[in-house]
Amino acid sequence: MANTEQWDEEFEQRLTGFLKEHLAELLTNEGLSRPAMVYEIELRERLVRLEEAIKHQGDLIQKTLDFMDVRFKAVDKRFEAVDKRFEDLRADMNKRFEAVDRRFEAVDRRFNALQWLIGGGFTFLTVVVVLLKFLIGP
Repeated sequence: MANTEQWDEEFEQRLTGFLKEHLAELLTNEGLSRPAMVYEIELRERLVRLEEAIKHQGDLIQKTLDFMDVRFKAVDKRFEAVDKRFEDLRADMNKRFEAVDRRFEAVDRRFNALQWLIGGGFTFLTVVVVLLKFLIGP
């Protein structure tokens, strides 16, 4: 009997050592390391953390969109200011071109008057020369 007791004690020590070494691995491989209630609570906690993270990401996206809206409005204001400047420049250039057009029209009228004056002068001289030739003779 002493031999069996010794064998039982030795077996118990070997079994205890084996279980200490491999129990965690066996339980995690089999999925038995946690009771179902603890596993469910952990899953719920994970879901809550996940929902909070998703909500936080949504808030960040909303803030980014709001910031982009502000930036786009600022850019729109800049474009409107540039458009206004171009319209002002265009109006100023149109006024200048109209002034130049009026000057050209005035110069054109002067040349037309000068042209008529020169034409009338040559006509007058031609008439005078013809009359002198007929009156004075050859």
